[in-house]
Amino acid sequence: MTKKRFYITTPIYYPSGNAHIGHAYCTTICDIFARYKRERHFEVYFLTGTDEHGLKIEKNAKAAGKSPKEYVDEIVAKFKTLWDVMQISNDDFIRTTDERHIHVVQSVFSDFIKNDDVYLGQYEGWYCTPCESFWTDTQVGEEHLCPDCGRPVQKEMEDCYFFKTKKYLPELQTFFEKEGSIYPVSRKHEMENNFIKPGLEDLCVSRTSFSWGVPILENEKHVAYVWLDALFNYLSALGYRSSNETLYKKFWEDEESEIIHVIGADITRFHTIYWPEFLSALKLRLPDKVFVHGLLMMKDGKMSKSKGNVVSPFPLIEKYGVDALRYYFAREIIFGQDGQFTPEQFIERINMDLANNYGNLVSRTLSMIIKYFDGIIPEYKEGINDNDKIIEDLAKETKVSFENKMDDLHITEAYIDVMNLLNVANKYIEDNAPWALAKDETKIENLKSVMAHLAYVISISTAMLKPILVTKADKVFDYLSLNETERDYNNVFDTKVLANKKVSKGEVLFPRLNNDDVEFVKSLMTNK
Repeated sequence: MTKKRFYITTPIYYPSGNAHIGHAYCTTICDIFARYKRERHFEVYFLTGTDEHGLKIEKNAKAAGKSPKEYVDEIVAKFKTLWDVMQISNDDFIRTTDERHIHVVQSVFSDFIKNDDVYLGQYEGWYCTPCESFWTDTQVGEEHLCPDCGRPVQKEMEDCYFFKTKKYLPELQTFFEKEGSIYPVSRKHEMENNFIKPGLEDLCVSRTSFSWGVPILENEKHVAYVWLDALFNYLSALGYRSSNETLYKKFWEDEESEIIHVIGADITRFHTIYWPEFLSALKLRLPDKVFVHGLLMMKDGKMSKSKGNVVSPFPLIEKYGVDALRYYFAREIIFGQDGQFTPEQFIERINMDLANNYGNLVSRTLSMIIKYFDGIIPEYKEGINDNDKIIEDLAKETKVSFENKMDDLHITEAYIDVMNLLNVANKYIEDNAPWALAKDETKIENLKSVMAHLAYVISISTAMLKPILVTKADKVFDYLSLNETERDYNNVFDTKVLANKKVSKGEVLFPRLNNDDVEFVKSLMTNK
């Protein structure tokens, strides 16, 4: 059953250093999905933000000679600038230092104490400060390395509250058994085999060895463990336990809303095991889907300032436009798998798909309509010849496959289908040779049909590309003289919309790139 509305969340990012393309990747893909759903006239609430508490922040702030709040304020401003430049259409930006969030964390922790979901004890084990994660002897191995990031862990001993994980194991197992609740399925099996089947250990949910966190009201020498604190942003952003719970009731409580968390692989455990248990303890609804995306890697591994392989998105956008980077994210890296950024792949993808396939088709078609019909798009008629039928059928099939794949967050595969349609349309030009048809007066109806079919493919492909091409899609619709109503997703697939529209031809949409551009992108891979 199709839901009426969608609550889409990205991970809230730990604010450190300069934002790079790895930070932009997940949020951009979620933005594409959110824009697609809005284009289809679904109500969407799209959330992102920053996770600002924990020992790591406290240490970094001290090293910088700043208070933790001063430290995070400066870096959060950089993230917000990046979202603006990437044209991220989020409805809210939550910070875990917001009072609205702190209130929720303190309130639910009080409930955990009152309902006997937590108990006081002493933690002794291995802690990874960069990941803010606790690990057992078995998990860190003989070399005492974090299973997630590979960095050394340190032995910790401190008083803390523990959450009773076994108390909500039945609810957790029901969540895991629900089809589609965790994707890819390999991530679900990983969590089952590594954590659930061996037996869940109670989770440390407070810290006393540092102070930069949300104080526990009943015991203020304790602060909430960052992975309890951070997870509740999904509720605090909706006004949960506030004087106005309208958004919470609409996007979380109401079963007509679909709740989708999109997360990185390194935080799967917290979102698929502990978050469902926390919600179960509060007798709240669980998310419909936790979608685990892969990492955007470089040839030598994860992006790291120390490795000198960090790429800033700002010069890429300034030189090639935001649409090019957004398209690269969506098309080059299969969403749900790890991907690799290289300058060569970036340039090749833009050339192959945007310059050659899409941009060239738009340019050639508009030029021919202007040349042969004074810029007036002929009426679209089905079944003039076999070549027309091939493209007619493919256009219909592409719409269906595109929507099905986008709805399942198979975003890369959806846009492969769109590019295939454009590729077939370019071949359709060669097969029909409009320049030859124009020389034969008896072929005028065939020529009209070719132009009408090409204009139609451009218009529907542009509608499907619009969630990515936030600047260029509307330019193409302008070239086709489609007004706001006619370019609406629900209307643009009507084959009658384009008849007798007068086209215009503007700038080259995506100029072809060359080896100089490869060298330029390589020059950005510095440790600045």
